[in-house]
Amino acid sequence: MVKVIASSVRKGNVLEVDGHLCTVLSAESFFPGKGTPTTQIDMRRIADGVKVTQRYKTTEQVERAYVEDRDFTYLYQDGEQFIFMNPETFDQINVSSDVVGDAAPYLQENMAVTLSMFEDRAVAIEMPQRAVLEVVETEPVTKGQTASSSYKPAILSNGVRTAVPPHIGVGTRIVVMTADGSYVERAKD
Repeated sequence: MVKVIASSVRKGNVLEVDGHLCTVLSAESFFPGKGTPTTQIDMRRIADGVKVTQRYKTTEQVERAYVEDRDFTYLYQDGEQFIFMNPETFDQINVSSDVVGDAAPYLQENMAVTLSMFEDRAVAIEMPQRAVLEVVETEPVTKGQTASSSYKPAILSNGVRTAVPPHIGVGTRIVVMTADGSYVERAKD
């Protein structure tokens, strides 16, 4: 275990809190005009999946567990389990949907991801920042609306709703951020 200050904790880190290992879901620092700066950390206990929220002073020390980040390739989903393969040894690992969480819709076959391993169990996943998806449903393209700054709703091939510029039509492949599903650009392929 390593002691780190609370403000340096990031999503995906693994902390030891009250004797339990917890995966960090989000960490947000608050710097009020008056008073002590604080960091609020939302975590999920690895053992039982219970969500925990803790608030620390930003300079307070927390115990960070040593996890090993390993590269894996996503293969497929089997019910509540996601199957990943180690590209070097070809060993397969099952990861529960609790660990994958909000990243699930963006997983694509043969996508390279980083899994944080603790005692040969996956405790967190790090996705590529961007994914290429196809628009399957949106309003029709309006002629002459190329310079408009307004966005229109669209549904992507993974079922996620997002907002796209008016010139994007059904069947267009676009690049989105995997963190929040926001539109980045039209795909280059």
